[in-house]
Amino acid sequence: MAITTRSPLAARLDALCDPLPFHVGWYFKDLRDGTEADRAGDVVVASASTRKVAILVTALAAVARGDLSLDAPVRIPPEYHHNDSGVLQHMTPGITLPLRDVLMLMIIVSDTACTATTIDLVTLDGVNALCATLGMRGTAHRQPMGGKENVTTPRDMGLLLDTIVRGTNDAGFAARIGCTPELCAVALDIMGRQKLRTRLPSQLPEGTRIAHKTGTGKGVFNDAGIVYRGDAPAFILAAYTNGVPLELPDRTPGFAAAASLIGTLARTAFDETRR
Repeated sequence: MAITTRSPLAARLDALCDPLPFHVGWYFKDLRDGTEADRAGDVVVASASTRKVAILVTALAAVARGDLSLDAPVRIPPEYHHNDSGVLQHMTPGITLPLRDVLMLMIIVSDTACTATTIDLVTLDGVNALCATLGMRGTAHRQPMGGKENVTTPRDMGLLLDTIVRGTNDAGFAARIGCTPELCAVALDIMGRQKLRTRLPSQLPEGTRIAHKTGTGKGVFNDAGIVYRGDAPAFILAAYTNGVPLELPDRTPGFAAAASLIGTLARTAFDETRR
């Protein structure tokens, strides 16, 4: 159950957000005791590439059913190479990769060609059905290759991440997203290899384990993940911004301000959960 009063940590996180001239929403869950807090946690915002976590899980659910195999070769349609995110845009069109590698590139470098190819396999309807079954009421996947029509809420993303991490040790939770504990562990392993690390991980102590996914769009800079203390998951933090200007009044670039904020939110939560 979400807390109904503002905790000291929530007040600290809000104080970091209040001075900024753009929308910030976040959701936090302490995985030690289940305490939750949020700021605009149910406000629908552009998901950007954080949506790819749901796409990943939908693909893994298809693996659990036997409809897909992580080792099966998948050809990337040549037309999908024409985009501006990831690495396949720079490679020879028509490349074939194992599904495992397609999913890996979709998450760790946010490769749009791999994302569109995965959606061809699982369909937008399939992704939306998984989200609806889990209770992600503010989430909708409408476009295969991005756009502000794809939306979520900080709390929805927190729910998905919480289900994945709990599913690694509880078959009942894994079944909520059509997976097994082993496939939930695959999801966290892939997310833990994230190469885009200028937001949530940026101010955490070196070597801190984190499984996360970023999202970027026009005026939108997001990151959502599970932060560990040692090998134990410590907390979930999903941070979403919108309406970020190109430059703040003090001439700080907007993307830098958003990234710094998200990193500071994560470090503040990390220090608080140390106690």
